[in-house]
Amino acid sequence: MSNVIVTLPNGDKKETPQGTRIADFVKNSIGAGLAKAAVFAKLNGAEVDLSRAIDADASLQIFTSKNPEALEVARHDAAHVVADAVQQLFPGTQVTIGPTIEEGFYYDFFREKPFTPEELEQIEKRANEIVQKDVAFVREEVSPEAAVKLFEGKGEKFKIEIIHDIVNKGAKTLTLYKHGDWVDFCLGPHGPSTGKIGVIKILSSSGAYWRGDAKNPMLQRIYGIAFFDQKALDAWSKQKEEAAKRDHRRLGKDLDLFHFHPFAPGSAFWSPKGTALYTTLQGFMRKLALDSGYVEIKTPLLFNKGLWEISGHWDKYQDNMFLVKDSESGELTYGLKPMNCPSHYLYFAMKKHSYRDLPMRLHTQDVLHRNEAQGALSGLTRVRQFAQDDAHIFCTEDQIGSEVSRFVKLLDQVYGAFGLTYQAKLSTRPEKRIGSDEFWDKAENGLKVALESMKVEYELKPGDGAFYGPKIDFDVSDSIGRKWQLGTVQLDYNAAQRFELSYIGEDNKEHRPVVLHRAIYGSFERFIAILIEHFAGAFPTWLAPVQAIIVTVADRQLEYANSLKAKLGAEGFRVEVDDRGLSMQKKIAEAQVQKIPFTLVIGDREVETNAVAPRRYGGADLKAMPFDEFAALFRKEANWPTGAAPKPA
Repeated sequence: MSNVIVTLPNGDKKETPQGTRIADFVKNSIGAGLAKAAVFAKLNGAEVDLSRAIDADASLQIFTSKNPEALEVARHDAAHVVADAVQQLFPGTQVTIGPTIEEGFYYDFFREKPFTPEELEQIEKRANEIVQKDVAFVREEVSPEAAVKLFEGKGEKFKIEIIHDIVNKGAKTLTLYKHGDWVDFCLGPHGPSTGKIGVIKILSSSGAYWRGDAKNPMLQRIYGIAFFDQKALDAWSKQKEEAAKRDHRRLGKDLDLFHFHPFAPGSAFWSPKGTALYTTLQGFMRKLALDSGYVEIKTPLLFNKGLWEISGHWDKYQDNMFLVKDSESGELTYGLKPMNCPSHYLYFAMKKHSYRDLPMRLHTQDVLHRNEAQGALSGLTRVRQFAQDDAHIFCTEDQIGSEVSRFVKLLDQVYGAFGLTYQAKLSTRPEKRIGSDEFWDKAENGLKVALESMKVEYELKPGDGAFYGPKIDFDVSDSIGRKWQLGTVQLDYNAAQRFELSYIGEDNKEHRPVVLHRAIYGSFERFIAILIEHFAGAFPTWLAPVQAIIVTVADRQLEYANSLKAKLGAEGFRVEVDDRGLSMQKKIAEAQVQKIPFTLVIGDREVETNAVAPRRYGGADLKAMPFDEFAALFRKEANWPTGAAPKPA
């Protein structure tokens, strides 16, 4: 038997006999420690089990419990184990599908009645018993006929329906995975055994129609999650408890920031306080963008389908758009814009441009609409109407590096103002892409050089770029450790070609510009949701909808209180006087509930000495001080930040 060459991620090359199992190769050629920790592998870029054989020269990457990709595989394993537990405990229950999702997994079952909380506890206990038994996952390829016979014998009607669908799409074989006596078919990969899963927690159950169609049978869906150890599960549970306290949907209502109505699903109604928060963020971004060399434009919200046909949205994105009938023909010939890019291309093309005009940085905060499924709508994080801090930079190839650097500096300034940290991810050429390798080499190197010149650490994401160019995404971590994908800068050579955009170069000839798509907040709505939860509703003074509230001991101090409000209001600060007929103590307590940064208490002594007695939200009372002294302190915190990061809750 001949040997084959295995190339590892660090470039090392090792020989091994042809047909060696990956697990054996790792143990014998790399080390027992890695072999013990391994969960799955990538062989020539394809995800495979450790039991797969190396039959030819290949590249090999091993994934352990330290890799997030391995956790997804473990959760796939957990879905199988939960299905096994259900059928052990409740014979006659049929299985359907059980995929991993963004956080955990689910499995759908056919049975007459929903699972009770007590039954879910039994399932969790049995599933973890199966994990403890450390049963091996065994892969087997079979013919469709053999698979049908197997599942017919088990009475699994839904599995048989899935098999027929797969065969109709051209499949000649099916892959089965067994652990113990339980078997399912799926593409894999799976870990080596159930023991690798760690610990399983059942989260909830709900009803779900087979294939999402109300005409089909109702199934019972069990949601679960898995971690490699109890410590990680406990940390996740603690984070979930804290997140529930900070839920922006609850705080948004409690703090009277925004509301929703069924007549406008997925579109927020912003209260005066919510509008103040929204417009503060708009103004802050607008000023920073203009100071950074952008110009702001506004473009129409409604466009003829001709634009969407050129951009590709009419064919590829129509289901996500709100379409409008032409009043004369009655045909759907218009669409509300779901993104700003095509309208910015039209704007750029309306004039002739010289290389001296570049880079041209177009910033906009226009309203956008996307037809999200009603069931997917969730507070401010998934809406149908929203706005973005969107911008498109038209530049030459030579300007890519400097423009990306300029963008990252702006992003640092914005996120620093909110106390947000981030991890940059550089996504490179996908398998399906446009443009030559020379273009991709140049584009990827431009983004890489920009990051490294600024000493920005980044994670490389091979193959995750857009089809038209590489990109840098920024995952932001909030105050309780959750990650949110927010900022992005994407390099696009395709737009100029598709929309025939050009500029006159120094050689007096036409050239195609490069387009950089970039955003920092993302959508205002989603960013506000993240900020509400990041600060637990206790915004820094500069951002708070009400920055200070004045409370009087008696009505005779109201004239003085209103004069202070007028002075601070004249400087643009958001200050209110609580003149309700409540006691001073109740007013102060209410200000704390509303998380207002400063409460200014006014009594006779303060009136006589032109002073205030300030109290911070959640902090100790400040000593009484002259109003001018307080105003100086207040200005430092209430004005827009210049780089200092406020401390989150």
